Amino acid sequence: MEAFFSHDYVYTAGIYSIVVMSIIMTLAIFEWVTKYGTWTEIKQGNVAVALATGGKVFGVANVFRHSIMANDSVLALLGWGVFGFVLLLFVYFIYEFLTPGFKVDEELKRDNKAVGLLSFILSVALSYVIGASIG
Repeated sequence: MEAFFSHDYVYTAGIYSIVVMSIIMTLAIFEWVTKYGTWTEIKQGNVAVALATGGKVFGVANVFRHSIMANDSVLALLGWGVFGFVLLLFVYFIYEFLTPGFKVDEELKRDNKAVGLLSFILSVALSYVIGASIG
């Protein structure tokens, strides 16, 4: 069985599946902590929410990219991926805290593209910082 999992195509498909499921789970958690319905807003054409969500997806995928490159075991990959996601979730709360003049969720729901773009950039940029520290 070990030889089966050592095949590059099987390994890639397995890692891909793990990361896709992880992204789905992280999106569900983000849906739970935000004050708007992500997919309802995106369906209505809300670009700000789409940007914020895209940044979250990119950020999580980027953390997993670095985790894949730095770790040989699936358990270590998942551990770093989860830890990176927690840090990205923390970024979301910091962004809300650092903008006392407005509520990020309310601005995203109002389709404030500037807030959405900044949310995207924060998620992407800090995913590189998180990824660079994965060992």
